[in-house]
Amino acid sequence: MDSNLDLWHVSDPGLAYICLGGFIVLFSVVSLLLKEKFYINEVVLGTAFGVLMGPYVAGIFDPRSWGSAENTITLEVMRVVLGIGLFAAGVELPSRYMKEHLKGLLIMVVPTMAIGWFVVASVIYGLFPSLNFISALCIAACLTPTDPVTCAAITRGTFSKAYVREEIRDILSAEAAANDGLAYPFLTISIYLTVERSTSVAIGKWFLVGWLYQVILGTVLGSLLGVIFSKLMKVSHRQGFNDRESYVAQFFALSVFTIGVTSTVGADDLLAAFAAGCAISWDGDFKAHTEGDTFTTIIDYILNCACFIYIGAWLPFSSYESPTLGITPGRLVVLLISILVLRRIPPLFLLYKFVPELDTWRDGLFAGHFGPVLFVSSLAITRLPVPQIPPTDQAEFLAATLQTIVSFIVLGSIVVHGLSIPLISVWYRLRSQKFRLAHEMPLAHLSPGAGGPMP
Repeated sequence: MDSNLDLWHVSDPGLAYICLGGFIVLFSVVSLLLKEKFYINEVVLGTAFGVLMGPYVAGIFDPRSWGSAENTITLEVMRVVLGIGLFAAGVELPSRYMKEHLKGLLIMVVPTMAIGWFVVASVIYGLFPSLNFISALCIAACLTPTDPVTCAAITRGTFSKAYVREEIRDILSAEAAANDGLAYPFLTISIYLTVERSTSVAIGKWFLVGWLYQVILGTVLGSLLGVIFSKLMKVSHRQGFNDRESYVAQFFALSVFTIGVTSTVGADDLLAAFAAGCAISWDGDFKAHTEGDTFTTIIDYILNCACFIYIGAWLPFSSYESPTLGITPGRLVVLLISILVLRRIPPLFLLYKFVPELDTWRDGLFAGHFGPVLFVSSLAITRLPVPQIPPTDQAEFLAATLQTIVSFIVLGSIVVHGLSIPLISVWYRLRSQKFRLAHEMPLAHLSPGAGGPMP
């Protein structure tokens, strides 16, 4: 036997399948209890399971052992999961939602992202002196958009239906989907200013590539694909050439096809996936054929489990203490708290009156808090040089620190936002119990057993 053959090498794909299958089996055994009673979803538990299976605990699954392919695999895993999630977000919105709620959505997305981007960059610049402000803007761009997968804990499920108004659920879902694609301009301007020698060249490329080519072309391509497939499915259905299962297959196939087309031509694939989902369900016909189908829910569930197990195993815990790069756990914790407090809550406090879907400041606070962070740093890494240790220039320094900082904030966001609903539900239960006891006590004093008259 070849001495170099190691059947239990941590990069063996079989072990990844074991981790995924094992987690789904374990979670499925108690999923109803966890999701319906404690409101803990697969995002938090999948990440925790990935950490346990990863190189810092069990050492069974280690994506970083894949060498140079690791960043490409991470990027493609996130691309597929987010693309399908964004397509689903577009499909699940009410028909013609973008037309009727465009004002509120634009206010929720554009100024909120811009203010949050600048504020987070300022905090990063103050905490990490080795980073210049342009590099801080690049890292902040990775932390500006919100995650539609984690956001599903607020927009779906029994808790959200019981306690969160439908208008808020819809606007949060649409915002999380739209700002994923709109993160590209924030990211590209920072990268161009970092890698280009001329500021005018960087701004020119940002306008032509970042806006016109990526954002505009991506939106148009996604919308066209959605409209074409919507009409095609209607014609096929009228001729009796397809059935409900065909519509369900399109739910998955069109989202993958859209991100494949747009990423191949270099356009904004995430925004295209959302646009395709909105376009194909514009009149509600596609949604009527797929609504309530368990297959789409199962696919979404499996992909979410795989994604967050992967993230949990991928997290670079050893990099969170790096004196050479100026990274310490204390600075990362301060950054996390600053982002949770300053990134979205102040802008939405200022802007909620201009968003028709948000009635009170409490709605603004709720929408501001529930903005879990999206993981897009793998895309930024592909545009930056491979860093040396120690880095020789600012571009290399940015490449060396970006994923470490972003991954810690992503981990903190998963924990905080993933456990917020369970904690809020406990608070609601305690408050309702206290309210009930307060109203029962007077009756107890008037009962015959207490020596008083019958009420």
